[in-house]
Amino acid sequence: MRKSSETPPDERPVRRGPGRPRRAERDGPSTRERILREATELFAARGPEGTSLRDIAARVGIDVSSLHHHFPAKEALYDACFERVHAAERAALAPLVADLDRAAAAGGEPLGAALRALAEGFVDFLEEHPHTTFLWLRRWLDPTRGAGLDRAYALPLYGDVERALLEAAQAGTVRETTPHVTVRSLVWAAHGHVTALAAASPAERERERYEFRLWVRRFLDALYGTDGGADGPGSGAGDGSDVIIHRALE
Repeated sequence: MRKSSETPPDERPVRRGPGRPRRAERDGPSTRERILREATELFAARGPEGTSLRDIAARVGIDVSSLHHHFPAKEALYDACFERVHAAERAALAPLVADLDRAAAAGGEPLGAALRALAEGFVDFLEEHPHTTFLWLRRWLDPTRGAGLDRAYALPLYGDVERALLEAAQAGTVRETTPHVTVRSLVWAAHGHVTALAAASPAERERERYEFRLWVRRFLDALYGTDGGADGPGSGAGDGSDVIIHRALE
């Protein structure tokens, strides 16, 4: 007969095996992810010069030696933050870029709808992840430093859009001679929009959101005739025969 003081085996607490993480550690973000999240916020707010590894470790709640276990130097952590935001951006925009690529040869309203969806998707992403804007703006304060970050985490995605516009121009469905300038202009405008939101009151933010999206639609319509009502491929400079960029920038 079992003594009354004994606990049935199925009611005893489960012991953690050697090295087995606690439930909070298993269910929550990993230490590496917490480091990246806090580092991204700090780099976006202060830039790499104004952020120390000790600052980041304190925000995470670990010591610097633990941070070094995941990232041996600040430069490696800074690069990883850009890689992280780029992965999120590509995951959000890649389907929209693929839709644009498929619509490039068709032209007309399918192309217009794909262009509008991509532009609005990019704005939505930045509004939901404003640290992306400020991380990049801090990097661009010094145009000659960190160019490798642009090549790794900006130009590949933007180059996909440029190629789609070139394909549309070569198919005669739009007039586009400088796709790199067009994409860059929209990217910078969107980052400027997020900057304006950060300094605006709640009422001003609603107005900014409405007016910026209206501007994006008007910009695309003026350049490409994307409202579905234009007879031709839009009013962009040139007739599509004088494309001056034949490949995405490397």
